[in-house]
Amino acid sequence: MSPLLDIQNVIYGYPVPTRPHENSPSIPVLRDLSLQIQEGEYIVLLGHNGSGKSTLARLCNALLLPDRGHVLVDGHDTRDAAQVRTIRDCVGMVFQNPDNQLIATVVEDDVAWSLAVRGWPRAMIKERVEAAMAAVGISHLRDLPPSKLSGGQRQRVALAGILALRPRCIITDEATSMLDPLSRQEITALLHQLHQEQKLTLIQITHLLEEAALAQRVIVMEQGQVILDGPPATIFRDLDLLRDLKLEIPEPLLLAERLRRAGVPLSSRAITLSAIAEELAP
Repeated sequence: MSPLLDIQNVIYGYPVPTRPHENSPSIPVLRDLSLQIQEGEYIVLLGHNGSGKSTLARLCNALLLPDRGHVLVDGHDTRDAAQVRTIRDCVGMVFQNPDNQLIATVVEDDVAWSLAVRGWPRAMIKERVEAAMAAVGISHLRDLPPSKLSGGQRQRVALAGILALRPRCIITDEATSMLDPLSRQEITALLHQLHQEQKLTLIQITHLLEEAALAQRVIVMEQGQVILDGPPATIFRDLDLLRDLKLEIPEPLLLAERLRRAGVPLSSRAITLSAIAEELAP
């Protein structure tokens, strides 16, 4: 089966400002990166700031184009300008700051905006907007202005606007980093729920290891390359390596590490408090 996203030997660098008429050098961000993502996967992409996560995300829906190599989305090359709309309908993005994606004066109109500008029939817009708002739990907020909502609620509105397009893949780029801890947990749980219920391909970009516990696959980036790729239980075995990569270790993993050092037999699957408690129960 062909992958939904196929990143082939991609090199990308941001240009450095230079004097007029000088060739513009670039700062390398992605270095000969290759990666395949299958339809229906739930992936968490980890890495500290500057590792290349956000650049990779923007390459996946043609917001950026590779300097070398190819990015194929369902077989369509992002370099093909005629396929950009198809690619962006397939891969939706939710960014760090939801205010950058909210433009209407009330929630319902904001969720409908992407469909309206595409000229969809009014009845179909209404149907999709209702379904998208229900999926993220904001139907009761439909008549409120986004400015009156909490950060977590605004992020749900941004997510609903993408869901209304019914993409096959959604990428969330540090979408929880501006939220309080409870809202972060709620958004992460919502993404997990959407993956299960709607069979979406989900790529959650973050620097927080605790957001990776529910993923099927964790990809860790460093200096523009993939250095770890596997299920969470495998990736979290080597906490010292994750510390070396400047990733903050969440409390459940620290607790499991202390228990193992004390002689308590815990499996590698014990990466959440509930999983630890289940293994400790008589």
